[in-house]
Amino acid sequence: MRSKILLSTLAFTSALMTTAAPAAMASSADEAQLQALRQEMAQMRREMMGQISSLKTRLAKSEAATHQASAPHGKGTNYAANMPRHHYVESGPVDPSVQFNDSTAQTGRLKLQTSGTPVTDRGDVTSWKSFRQATRSDENVHIGGMIIGFPKGRFTVASEDASYGMSIGLAFHEDFGGFFNSGPRAGEGRGAFNSFTSNMRRLRIPFTFRYKNWVAAVTPDFGANHNDGYVALYEGNLNYTGFRNTILTVGYFQPRVTEEDSESSNDFMTLERPSITDMVRNIAAGDARFSVGALHYEKRWWIAGYFTGQEWGHRNASDMSSTYYGGGNGNTMDSQTGATLRVAGRPVATKDWDVHLGASAISSFRQACNSASATNSAATSCTRTTSFGQRPEFDIGEANLAATGTISNASQVWAAGPELGVRWNRLLLKSEYYHVGVQRHGPQIKSAGFQGWYGSAAYTLFGTPRLYSEKSGAFTAPGVTEKEEFDPATNHWGALEVVGHYSVIDLNSRLNDAIAANVVRGGQQTVWTGGLNWYPNRHFRVMLDYSHFIVSRSMQATNTAGRTGNSVAVRVQAGF
Repeated sequence: MRSKILLSTLAFTSALMTTAAPAAMASSADEAQLQALRQEMAQMRREMMGQISSLKTRLAKSEAATHQASAPHGKGTNYAANMPRHHYVESGPVDPSVQFNDSTAQTGRLKLQTSGTPVTDRGDVTSWKSFRQATRSDENVHIGGMIIGFPKGRFTVASEDASYGMSIGLAFHEDFGGFFNSGPRAGEGRGAFNSFTSNMRRLRIPFTFRYKNWVAAVTPDFGANHNDGYVALYEGNLNYTGFRNTILTVGYFQPRVTEEDSESSNDFMTLERPSITDMVRNIAAGDARFSVGALHYEKRWWIAGYFTGQEWGHRNASDMSSTYYGGGNGNTMDSQTGATLRVAGRPVATKDWDVHLGASAISSFRQACNSASATNSAATSCTRTTSFGQRPEFDIGEANLAATGTISNASQVWAAGPELGVRWNRLLLKSEYYHVGVQRHGPQIKSAGFQGWYGSAAYTLFGTPRLYSEKSGAFTAPGVTEKEEFDPATNHWGALEVVGHYSVIDLNSRLNDAIAANVVRGGQQTVWTGGLNWYPNRHFRVMLDYSHFIVSRSMQATNTAGRTGNSVAVRVQAGF
């Protein structure tokens, strides 16, 4: 009742100032004073309108509480939750029918947008309707015709009608740890297997700029490459979100391929992706890849496809080995082109069960052609090659043990395979398999083939369990709602999960072929990993991983006789 009286008083005062201003201007002879008075009145009016908007919000909350208190006996919270609720902005109430990235309402069902899961590690590209709806009334303030708040946990400034908006985020991943019992055998090089070191694995600052359904995302990364000290571009792209549940994208981007790569790095079960998914995505996707394409999703299915080109900085002659993940070449005469396609279905979606089935395919139609000369203008020909190599799933600058070396005469490279994920209550199981093919040309030269697979499991001991994201067609990290945030005084501890995975890549091909050029001995790498992940709240995480790796001999100087070892790693993570 007091809120309604105060609303009426403020409205009357605003109207009085509006009518009083002309009289004051007419009676004054000093133009400077008149101008100052006009500005002061306008400012007071804007402040009054902001207060009115805030009071409307309070009134809506008060009415909702009244509905709950007056609910019929036995209905209580569920009755109040089903009553209409409105979030007010200056342009009016948000359309309550918008259900962007939300499951169909079901009694007792966990909702992803209220589960307190970590924010994304990239620009948050959503539709205009979703952007307006995401600005919760209790997380923003109205100042001079602008809204300032933290929708989805990310700092955002927007115009009152949310037509214009800008947000700034953070993905901070600091890793430290080392290897033990991982020394070389007789005749092998030691390699960079530190007993203890650290690496700023990711330090991304996502900037998102919006005008209605047009969104530009720019994300520099101060933790690029495998060692500290490199700065790169993670993404720089333009997006259109005006079609229902669809995002059209052009620019440097991370095309979504494989289930693991479709997750945000803030959601990973372990510090690194399984080796096979990292290997597959870098064929023609990966971070900072030029892309043109789209994704679309519904409650039960998801699809995305992109035409792709080179990585950002790939042709930079001044930094030959320091593109986003290395591999730059200043002698490129003909850049790579390729494409990705991923489809996923969700045949089962209940309170306790989620089943994910999918398939991913990726191809480099034409490998980059690099000249042997340091000056392209002097070169008369170029060659197309490829190579594969993986670290033992702990990225602090160590050497590859499983690696093919250069594969010459490579015309095309492709990979394809299935995805499977099953969630039952607090338990999540995932697995993927991929075959990788290299088409080669030349007399007596045969194609090469590689493969890999993994199986992962995660169990949430307490907190909100991992859920399924319809927008990404993948699973999220556990969530921590506001009432579950770490606070020992109230016996609240956030969320804790135990995780593990088994990962294999086989980089051997045609080992018994009589023609040496067809033999590729890259080794087979097996990694067992177990760990704990603690989430004190939705913005912070601490990860602890132990890994044991076994790698058969390859052509690397650090692994001529086969090698085994162990690692212990910790990551401290922040995301906004």
